[in-house]
Amino acid sequence: MSKREKQKTEELNEIRSYDGPPVRIMEVCGTHTHEIFKLGVRQILPPQVTLISGPGCPVCVTPVDYIDKAIYLALDKQVTICTFGDLVRVPGSHGSLADARAKGAKIQIVYSPLDASDYAIEHPEEEVVFLSVGFETTTPASCLAAKKAEEAGISNFSLLVANKTMPSAYRALKDSVDVYLYPGHVNAIMGTDTCRELAREGVSGVVAGFTAEDIVHAIATILKRYSQGEPFFENCYERVVKQDGSPGARKLMEQWMEECDTEWRGLGVIPGSGLKLKEEFRDMDAEIKFDIPEMQGAAPTACRCGEVLQGKCLPTECKLFGKACNPLHPVGACMVSGEGACSAYYNYGSR
Repeated sequence: MSKREKQKTEELNEIRSYDGPPVRIMEVCGTHTHEIFKLGVRQILPPQVTLISGPGCPVCVTPVDYIDKAIYLALDKQVTICTFGDLVRVPGSHGSLADARAKGAKIQIVYSPLDASDYAIEHPEEEVVFLSVGFETTTPASCLAAKKAEEAGISNFSLLVANKTMPSAYRALKDSVDVYLYPGHVNAIMGTDTCRELAREGVSGVVAGFTAEDIVHAIATILKRYSQGEPFFENCYERVVKQDGSPGARKLMEQWMEECDTEWRGLGVIPGSGLKLKEEFRDMDAEIKFDIPEMQGAAPTACRCGEVLQGKCLPTECKLFGKACNPLHPVGACMVSGEGACSAYYNYGSR
């Protein structure tokens, strides 16, 4: 048995034999939620260890009125919408972008923000709006796309911004969890200083990667440290996450974006948790450029997506789950996204 295999076996045994105090662990990232299901991690946990799915799916936490604004741009302003695929099927107040496309709206699926700026450069006769949704992981790429459009001297490209940052959400949910399983890709950009600051505030957590070994190591570390009774932070993804993260990516964000208050689906408005384009780049801000009116999004009343995102209920506790709401006919954003908790429970929960 290799050294790594021996360590993994020891950590699995430590998890199974944990006899410490009850602990609620929130796996913030949707990718963690899906991997934990696929790997069968829940099946090895003792009863006093609870895993809670959090608000780490950017599509899921995007509010309804943002979808309404995108549909308004596509139908009323007849702009070309460039977006990641998941967002197309997320319901707005009166339909989705897929429904708008069926009515003649031009919706382009892209795989990166740079694809959107490239499209705008190649189609100068079209007004092109990229739906900039995501956390610190994808925000630098949106900034890079805007920078590329500026350098190309085009005026037909803009962003509808709904980018968010995680630290304020951690603080908003801290009373609902005992330890966070921090998303490795966010910390690869932002580094670990904020996590250490949160530990000093009494908020515990570990940064984790996404392989079986990464997740087992992170959970074993959590259980060991939590038993000691003091707030803590550990970086369990050191091969990727460094203390200073990616200085170049952070610099790009600082050049193009600034902090703002923003709404999270299910969590409401969290002060200082959003990003918007700086004043000097207002000509690339789609809200300003197209004078989008104020909108009040209306989420389906029976959908409990908001409570799922707060860790207040399991997807299976929603009466729509697996019935009126399923991946083919989603009612809430958590069932649409490939990172959504409802999607994970639907696809893997019965296994």
